[in-house]
Amino acid sequence: MMRVLGLSSYPIEAAATRFRMAQFVEPLRQHGIELTIAPFLDRRQFQAFYRGGGVAGKALGIVAPFVKRAGGLLHARQYDLLFVQREAMFFGPGVFEWLYRNVGGLPMILDLDDATYVSYVSPSYGRVGSYFKFFGKTDKLIRASNLVVCGNRFIADYARSQGAKTIVVPTLADTDIFTPIEKQNDVPILGWIGTHSTLPFLESIFPVLERLATDHRFKLKIVGARNKDIQIRGVEIENREWNLAREVSDFQSLDIGLYPIVTSDSANEQWLMGKSGFKAIQYLAVGVPFVMSPVGVCAEIGEDNVTHFNAVTHEDWYNSLSRLIRDADLRKAMGTAGRHFGSANYSVPKYAAVLAEAMKAVAGSDRKGR
Repeated sequence: MMRVLGLSSYPIEAAATRFRMAQFVEPLRQHGIELTIAPFLDRRQFQAFYRGGGVAGKALGIVAPFVKRAGGLLHARQYDLLFVQREAMFFGPGVFEWLYRNVGGLPMILDLDDATYVSYVSPSYGRVGSYFKFFGKTDKLIRASNLVVCGNRFIADYARSQGAKTIVVPTLADTDIFTPIEKQNDVPILGWIGTHSTLPFLESIFPVLERLATDHRFKLKIVGARNKDIQIRGVEIENREWNLAREVSDFQSLDIGLYPIVTSDSANEQWLMGKSGFKAIQYLAVGVPFVMSPVGVCAEIGEDNVTHFNAVTHEDWYNSLSRLIRDADLRKAMGTAGRHFGSANYSVPKYAAVLAEAMKAVAGSDRKGR
């Protein structure tokens, strides 16, 4: 059995760790690969770090994870390969990646599901947070890697421009877990599931939703915004905190998905081109029709007018949502088409085989080179 050490900054409560690493553990085992995931922060530390509170307390809170990450070097040579999801530690330079490669003697595969090479101003910690992110780190990690696994072709283009070998593995929703359900909602539920940092995307279509509410009856479900005071005139809103246990059922409960994407202070055009389109893939998996901004790889996911509608202007958004709210049969047909498209194109077993082959090639090449 080939052994792979997976380093991530965050535990499975973070989507990148959950969907880029954890959901591949069992499929990779079927290909003779044992993936062990070692997050920098554990669940308790992750929750504490992203709650409110003083900077000094948070700084002290990373001492124990730092020591644990350093101690992991003692066991590095038990593994055949290092698999890093974005970065081994969410701040500072790539110290641990260097140590595990050079002291631990491991070849490295870097996984990039976002354009982390693009600098931005942190929505939570401002320019101070940006300073500690060491944005030049990603370029160095790309150049130091034996292979870069990319969430889309735009990230792959960038990684190749830095001299890296690449493969593309989209961020996937397991279609055995994300499944459609029969819904009997009194009125159509429009929904958006995201984070506080992507809330500006949803806010960009608030005027559309306000206009829709004058012509149609619907409910708006918002999950994960962390803003408890969201009001849109005339719109009935259910505003919920994100919860891992509810993740799938929140998607399944929707009649219509929302996926607006716009530039903001923390999301310029280059950063948006690196987005994986994961929310669209989740909508497809659960058979929910959606309206989406066709930005970057999102323009290539699903089939416009068949599985979903693409919308650029506010008028596009209004017309598309209005059609879906009025027509339950259209929602069902698009949802069914979306489920078929997602199952055919975004299968975990399919991409687990791609990832397994790449891991074996990198580990095998390294053994030959020793």
